[in-house]
Amino acid sequence: MAAGRRAPPPPGRLLALVAALLGLASGGQRGGHAPFPWGESRLPTHVVPLHYDLLIHANLSTLTFSGAARIRVAVAQQTDWLVLHSKRLRIAQAAIEGEGEGGRAARDVQVLEHEAREQVALRAAEPLRAGHSYTVSVRYAANLSEAFHGFYKSTYRGRDGELRVLASTHFEPTAARMAFPCFDEPAFKATFSIKIRREPKHLALSNMPLVKTINISASLVEDHFDTSVKMSTYLVAFIVSDFKSVSKITSHGVKISVYTVPDKIHQADYALDAAVKLLDFYEDYFSIPYPLPKQDLAAIPDFESGAMENWGLTTYRESALLYDPATSSVSSKLFITMIIAHELAHQWFGNLVTMEWWNDLWLNEGFAKFMEFVSVSVTHPELRVEDYFLGKCFDAMEVDALNSSHPMSTPVEDPAEILEMFDNVSYEKGSCILNMLRDYMAADVFKAGLKQYLQKYSYQNAKNEDLWNSMTKICPTVGTDESTLEGDNFCRRNQESHSNAHWTKRDTLDVRAMMNTWTLQKGFPLVTVTVRGKNVHLQQERYRKEVDSPLPSE
Repeated sequence: MAAGRRAPPPPGRLLALVAALLGLASGGQRGGHAPFPWGESRLPTHVVPLHYDLLIHANLSTLTFSGAARIRVAVAQQTDWLVLHSKRLRIAQAAIEGEGEGGRAARDVQVLEHEAREQVALRAAEPLRAGHSYTVSVRYAANLSEAFHGFYKSTYRGRDGELRVLASTHFEPTAARMAFPCFDEPAFKATFSIKIRREPKHLALSNMPLVKTINISASLVEDHFDTSVKMSTYLVAFIVSDFKSVSKITSHGVKISVYTVPDKIHQADYALDAAVKLLDFYEDYFSIPYPLPKQDLAAIPDFESGAMENWGLTTYRESALLYDPATSSVSSKLFITMIIAHELAHQWFGNLVTMEWWNDLWLNEGFAKFMEFVSVSVTHPELRVEDYFLGKCFDAMEVDALNSSHPMSTPVEDPAEILEMFDNVSYEKGSCILNMLRDYMAADVFKAGLKQYLQKYSYQNAKNEDLWNSMTKICPTVGTDESTLEGDNFCRRNQESHSNAHWTKRDTLDVRAMMNTWTLQKGFPLVTVTVRGKNVHLQQERYRKEVDSPLPSE
């Protein structure tokens, strides 16, 4: 390239620059020189989603998909702009239609994109009025993701050596925006009605049961799934594949199915039996019925995480779900059982009640990790999960003793910071402090607090302190003749009623104050006891792992 000259932009970029110069801002095009109307990484809260109608058509030959999203939203204060998430979606057209008072015709809107923050802004032809509902319609297309998040391509080879392609989703924490435009934050819960277009030779799965299938053409059908419960976007899931399945019904009437590639269906029986036992256990333990009519467990050939708790359609790495009695080890059986226990626990603690923001990720993951121990020790005592659990606590302490550790509840904002929260501190340390609290409070008191928390915040979002407040404001179910819930909502009981509860007649157990010391600061305490004659000295400090001194040279 000659000095002083710049290479010409590629044709696509050149067209975009021309459109910007001309100020073209109709549906689906960037809005010229107009500034993006929102300046924060978190979405504004004056527009909230109520319901999504999604139509997804994946082409497994071209490795692309197209979509149409209709999102019904409620507006709390008047605004000209509607801001939501979108990442790598090529928006062809967007419109906003008024609801109520006879409705208003849908009108194309100006679309602005902020790629760095993964946001799009839609400017309505008229201001959106407070107290009214509107329907946002967006048509778009995208490539199937080549990574293991968003709506992505997965492949495997059959026994005949043929390479086969499927498409699956993994949205946690911030990748739903790669599959459809949405309010991609945990607190923006809504209901979802999903339709999937596919070739007749394939099978489509989603969070809810299939309602009907209609023929679009000789080579295309459309599956309609039932409307979901109210949930966060990261829990939405759909798969287009050639999987086979085995099924059973739990004692509570829930259909459990395990899906896998056809050649491995004989390895699905153990996971199916374990899932039936574990889902029954959780319904009894939480005293809250599992709210969906089915629970699918799908083994995905290409899967980055161990598993994912999508409501009604949990997804797994094949090694985390499939068990071959002829070749798999006992440790593999334990691992598979614990992973299933973890994801099914999330159906209540994470899905039914969701952390308000990712800073409290440990509320989801620490609890599910803890429930692995509680549930598997009851449903599969022969696996001796308690031995494994103790080792995980030591693993957590090893990490938490480093200066690079972080508090369990840590402020985060952008997707990169959020991803960093998925570590041993959120999972293992979270589970271990819950186990510590259960031992301190007594199992019956702890369990009663969990039930109150889940009942109070069902289909809602909660913060760190909401769990502790639910633990504090309960009286245990045993020895109730000795327990009183006084005017300040703190439970007090006589020492004789349950010595393990550590409460005396006038003592108050403020769980929030106690547990904040574990969740809002990093590390764990080292207590040094020194005896000097008749005096005992106690000193507490944060334990830090010492750096080993180099060995002397010979």
